[in-house]
Amino acid sequence: MRNLHLFSLLLSYPTEDLQSVCGEIKARLADDPSLPGDTVKRLGPLLSRLATSDIYAAQEAYVDLFDRGRTHSLHLFEHVHGESRDRGQAMVDLRERYLAAGLEPQGNELPDFLPLFLDYCSTLPDIAAREALAEPGVVLVALAARLAERGSDYAPLLALLCDIAGVEHDEEAQKALSPADDPEDLEALDAAWEEEQITFGAMAPSAPDAGAPCPVAAQQIAAMHFEKGA
Repeated sequence: MRNLHLFSLLLSYPTEDLQSVCGEIKARLADDPSLPGDTVKRLGPLLSRLATSDIYAAQEAYVDLFDRGRTHSLHLFEHVHGESRDRGQAMVDLRERYLAAGLEPQGNELPDFLPLFLDYCSTLPDIAAREALAEPGVVLVALAARLAERGSDYAPLLALLCDIAGVEHDEEAQKALSPADDPEDLEALDAAWEEEQITFGAMAPSAPDAGAPCPVAAQQIAAMHFEKGA
């Protein structure tokens, strides 16, 4: 499931580098027999928009969709734990899991950021990758449903992740996570997120390399989510 890394790139903040490799991403997804046969067709609108949109418009749309509130947040534990301290311990545990796989998170993203988690899954053997992806299945199903209701071209990507993980798109799962406390305006959002995000100390020694090299397209993206441990 190495090409889960390409899903990670498509869910990341749009950049000109990402735009330049959309064609290669499309080709690699089309050539992957482990993915659903209609993967490229379902992701066609998203790939086309990312490749051809004004980069600033694409970035603004991304922020408006994923960063303006909790409803469509790509931080998995936020849907389960909110801003409680339970989320902090869950992220510590998840980071240790990354390190045990020989992966060191880069940048300032928290461990529960979905593109980061997809990068981790992409290093695992097929069965293990699908099982790991199924763990946040209820969140993936809810996000797919919410994005579909919004008419977003990211919705098919989340639905594909559910299919890969073998998670059913049932109505109960879609309603399992309620964003009832989601602020609707920027002032309320700032107040809700006023508390500083959890940070962690120095990186622990990493385990031996457990994953295969990333695809060529991924190497053209300047900001990678992980680097391999020594």
